[in-house]
Order: sequence, then C-alpha cells, then structure tokens
Amino acid sequence: MKSHQLLYLLAAGVFCLPEAALAQPAPDEFSEADHLRGGYGPYRSNNDLLYYHLDVRVDPDKQYLSGKNSIRFKMLVDGTRIQLDLVPTFQINKIMLDQAKGASLPLHYERAAGRTVYVDFPKVLRKGVVYTIEFYYSGHPVEMGRFGGFVFRKDPMGRNLVNTACEEEGASVWWPNKDQWRDEVESMDISVEAPSDLVEVSGGRFQGKQELADGYTRWNWRVQYPINNYDVSLNIGKYVHFADRYGALTLDYYVFPEDLDKAKRQFVQVKDMLGAFTRYLGDYPFPKDGYKLVEALYSGVENQTAITYGNHFENGYLGRPKEGIGTRFDFIIVHESAHEWFGNSITAKDRSDMWIHEGWANYSEALFVEHMWGKQDAITYVNTGKDKVKNEVPIISEAGVFSTPPTDQYKKGALFLNTLRSVIDDDKQWFSLLRDYYRHFKYQTIMTADMVAFFNRHTGRELRPIFDEYLRYAAIPTLELHFDAYAHSVAYRWLAQEKDFAMPVRVGLKDHWQIIHPTVSWQQMSTPVGKEDFDVATDLYYINVSKQ
Repeated sequence: MKSHQLLYLLAAGVFCLPEAALAQPAPDEFSEADHLRGGYGPYRSNNDLLYYHLDVRVDPDKQYLSGKNSIRFKMLVDGTRIQLDLVPTFQINKIMLDQAKGASLPLHYERAAGRTVYVDFPKVLRKGVVYTIEFYYSGHPVEMGRFGGFVFRKDPMGRNLVNTACEEEGASVWWPNKDQWRDEVESMDISVEAPSDLVEVSGGRFQGKQELADGYTRWNWRVQYPINNYDVSLNIGKYVHFADRYGALTLDYYVFPEDLDKAKRQFVQVKDMLGAFTRYLGDYPFPKDGYKLVEALYSGVENQTAITYGNHFENGYLGRPKEGIGTRFDFIIVHESAHEWFGNSITAKDRSDMWIHEGWANYSEALFVEHMWGKQDAITYVNTGKDKVKNEVPIISEAGVFSTPPTDQYKKGALFLNTLRSVIDDDKQWFSLLRDYYRHFKYQTIMTADMVAFFNRHTGRELRPIFDEYLRYAAIPTLELHFDAYAHSVAYRWLAQEKDFAMPVRVGLKDHWQIIHPTVSWQQMSTPVGKEDFDVATDLYYINVSKQ
C-alpha cells in the first residue's frame, strides 16, 4: 500500500556493508528473469498489497521449510492474473482463493523465468475489490547471496541456528510474495513453528506463543507498520532475552547465552544511537513494534525492528579499523539502525535508487559522530570514505530491471550529502531539512526525483544538476583553476558532465574562505593568494581540484 499512497497522490545490510562487492551488468546482459523480477509490469501494477500473514514451520534437523502466505490485495484495474515470486527450489503445493461464501477455490498458476509465479483467476477480479489468496509451499531452502538468504547453521556451541538475510537476493528466496520494493503491505502477521528447545524472533510486536503437541512451539509476531518484503525476518536459535527502554520505546535483545554479559555492555550504545537519530532525523519510526537486536553469525542486516547483529560485541566493523573515529562506536548498531529511518521507513521504489537506503545510512553514521563528538569529527569521519570510492559507474543503476548499484552508493552517497550540506551552508536549515524530509516521506517508497523535488521546494534552489552530477554520472566534478601570477588572478570553472552544473565552493585560505560560484564556463577573479597557497575546502565538498 505504501507506494501507492505516493504514486497516486503524485499521478518508490547488497547488505549494509561497505565491503560488499556488487557488479553491475551492462543493459544487454540482463536476462528475462532479471526483467520480470525487477520490473513493475502489468500483473504487479494491477493490484495494491494490503496484508500478509506468513505462517511457516521450520525443521532445522531436516533443513526443511513449509507453510503458507496469506496475501490480501486490492485490484486497481479489472484483471484475471497477478504476479508473485518464489524461487524454483520450493514446491508450490497449492494456491487457494478465499471466498466470502463457500469453500476456498483452487487457482491455476504458471511458473515463468526465474522466480516468477503467475496466478490466474477463473473470473475477472474487479477494480476496487479486496481479495485474499493462500499460497502453500514447501521445500529445502538453498543458500543464495553473500549471507545465504535463508541459512541453517550451528552456533558456536553446536546448537541449531536459523537466520534470514534477504536484501541482496530478495525475500522470495524463502517465502512467496510480491518481491519488489514499490508496493508494501500496510501490516503483517508472522507465525513461525520451531522446535520447543529454541527461541524464534521476527520483526514486529510479540503476540505470544503456543506449545504444540509434537515438540514444536508456535511464535506469533505482528508488524503494525508498512514493511518491505526483504525486511521480513526469521531467527531461530538458543537465544536468551534481556530488555531495556528508551523512554516509552521498548528495547529487546536476543543473544546466545555465552554472550549475555558482552551484549549487556555493548548494547548500551543503542541509546546513544537513538538519541542521535531522534535529534537529527525524528522519532524512531516503529514505536508500536519496538526495537530489537538479534545475534547472528553474519555481520548484520537491517531487518525491520529485528536487526541482526554479528559484530563480535566490538567497536568498528568486524575488528576494523584499528584506529581513528570508527573505533569509538559499534558500526553495526549505528549503521543498521539508521536503516530504520532510511530503508525501512523511507524505502526506494526501485533497487536502482538503493542509495536512498545506503548513502543516507552511511551519512547517518557521521550524524551519530557529530552528536557524540562534534561537527569537525563528523567531517573527518565522512571524509575517511574517499579512498573506498571508485567512481567507475554511477551509483544510480538501471531502473525497471533486477540491478544492484555499485558499492560507491555507501561512501559516495554520504560524501554527496556532506557536499549538499556545504552547498546549503546553513546548519540550522540543513537539520530542519533532514527532519522535514524524513517526516514528509515517512512510510513511503520514493525515487531520487521525489527527493530532488522536495529539496528544491524547501530550499528555493534548483539542485537537480548537483544531484544528477553526483548520482547519475560516474566521475565527480573537477574544479579547474588557471592562475595568472602577473595579473594576480585566477580563472575557474567546473569540469562536469551535467551541462547545467553550478555549485558554490569555498576557496582561498583556510579559516578565511571566500565562496565562489563556478559554472561550466570560465570566470575570473582577482586574488592575492598564489597558486601554491590557494586552497579549496575539499573536506566540505567531494570534488577534484586541478591547478595550472
């Protein structure tokens, strides 16, 4: 539903780890399956998701998953077919149409390239009418992607452990759904049956558990906000639980028994994180569902209200860096939690605009640093990302197909936002913009164009060329400076791909900057500062500088 609210009003941890390597295919390398999976074709766009109830049983010993997903949707146009997704690994047992009167009706379905499942109806589904189908399936999950998607593991003590991590590979690696980002359900129930000696944790608010007669326990969770399919999680393990509060917000932590004391020491950082993001962005997005951290064997993923954590209860990221500002805080707690605001609440409509999640979350790390240690440390921190940016391909990839942007979306996205802050050049206005941006798009799916329109409207400036230069081209702009020592002057212009690119920049002497307004055409100014001493504030703007 979330996407359609915006769509019709206007007519939106790759995992959260900078080291993840993602290759972007050329357009002619995309397969039919990529187009079906990434596109928002007629059998997706003809309906609006309202609700899921995912109801499954997991057998860790047999590494087997079975159950059903109840899918409630409203038709937006008359039609007889909808498109869902599930990897071919799983068997489709049956798909049934719930009927107001009479028994459920079996439905015909057709599997197409990749994961696509077309569901056909014997009669026309009418525009504006709400329907519910039940999709039954079973099978042995196959690990896919960097973190496996759905994995059966043993914890360090040899006990069964099951986790999910689905942003990279998509939720259809383990459950049937409309596996795209544009349309989200308004709410969701999650029921998981697991062996009774283990604990199951999913997103949402815990609704209770029932002991079953066959040695299994049924765990029930309710998600009371819009949720993207890849944010739906399942975690089964020998967890112990402890709790805390941040004001009225419940904080629940699930860790292996052996790690309880370490977790209690490390997780105190959660309150600092919440303080920083509440200050700069706005209140935590999902108060009715609470905030959870769940221990896993991979580094971490931003599952909505049930963030998985595997950072060894240390600062930095998996023991890195060894020095610097990044050693002062737990990267996974800060970065993955930032996704509750950017990624889980505000979501990109299309994977091509994933920087809306990752670039903003990366910049949020700098906001956390600023909250804790001040602006200069924040600027220093965000600039440490420069050496990880390759600038080989744009960070917005091809839309309408299953494509993943390059890892530059993390650090380059943050460096761009730091640059944009310097262009605004008014911190009071900047932080007001951040809060207003979050409040305006909360619980919606958006594209970069929506963000640009918002920033233009609220600043009274034409910022599209700046956004496009950094996001839709590979290279960053170069400030060209030609000095005339005899005339005590310097000529300057931007070397940029965007023909309308015009961005102010601070130049001259540090602590005595002057702001110039270069365009792609040459301009000239007098300066008493010679070529060697003439400086540019490259910590405030992500640019190259060429002096001649």
